[in-house]
Amino acid sequence: MARTALLNVMTQAAIKAGRSLVRDFGEVENLQVSRKGPGDFVSAADRRAEEIVRGELTKARPTFGLVMEESGEVDGSDGQHRWHIDPLDGTTNFLHGIPIFSTSIALERAGEIVAGVIFNPVMDELYTAERGRGAFLNDRRLRVAGRTDLNDMVFGTGLPFIGMGDHGRSLRELRYVMPEVAGIRRFGAASLDLAWTASGRLDGYWERNLNSWDIAAGILMVREAGGFVSDLSGKPKMLESGDIVVGNEDAHKQLLRLLKKAEAPAQD
Repeated sequence: MARTALLNVMTQAAIKAGRSLVRDFGEVENLQVSRKGPGDFVSAADRRAEEIVRGELTKARPTFGLVMEESGEVDGSDGQHRWHIDPLDGTTNFLHGIPIFSTSIALERAGEIVAGVIFNPVMDELYTAERGRGAFLNDRRLRVAGRTDLNDMVFGTGLPFIGMGDHGRSLRELRYVMPEVAGIRRFGAASLDLAWTASGRLDGYWERNLNSWDIAAGILMVREAGGFVSDLSGKPKMLESGDIVVGNEDAHKQLLRLLKKAEAPAQD
C-alpha cells in the first residue's frame, strides 16, 4: 500500500512512540508488587510517548496545531490543520499490566478528519486510513463485519468508573443491549474498539464522554472500512458530543434503536 507523505509521518511517529511504550510496559509488571504501584512510572511513560509523537509531527509540519491528551491544545499558524494525539490510549490497562493499549494520531483539515493511525504495539498491529483511500491493517485492506442478524453480533462499549459518567444510564443501556446480542466486550481503549470494528472483529461499538483524541482516528478508520458512524442521536457530531456509535449499516441502526429505548424514561 502506497502511503502519502503525511501518513508516513504519522506512521513513523506512532511506531516510535509505541516502541517506547512497550519498553516501559516491560517494567510495569515489576512495579505491581510495590505498595505505591506503578502510577508515577506510567504517567511518565505517557508523557514520554506524547513528547515523541509531538516532536516527530512538529518537525515534519511545524505550522500545524495540536490537540493532545497530556499537554492540551496548541494553536498552529497554519489555521487549517490540527493533529489529535493520544499517546497512550488504555492507560488503566497499561497501569495494571494488561496488554491492550495503543497510540492514536489523527489529522484534521478544515474541520474534517482526513488521516488516522492507530498502533497496537504489543500485537504489532498498525491501522491506517486516509479519506477516500481506504483503511488498512499492516497493509491489508479492512472491511467491517458483514453480519446482519443482531443475535450473531458482538459489540464493544465503554463503562464509566469512579467519579465519571452516568452509571445508571450505562446499566440501562446494557440491560437493553445484552439480551439481543451474542456478546458485549469492554476492552478499555476506545481507539482499538474502533479499529477492531473497522477490521470486523467487533460488529459495532458505542461509548459516551470521549475526547477527540480518543476517537478521531477511529472514526475515519470505520468509515473507510465501509462502516457507519454517528453520535447517539444519529448525527455526525461525535467530536462535539463525545458520544459515538459505529458498525455496519445493520449493526449501527439496531444499536441506535436499542440505545434510544434505554433512554426512554418509561423504560426505567
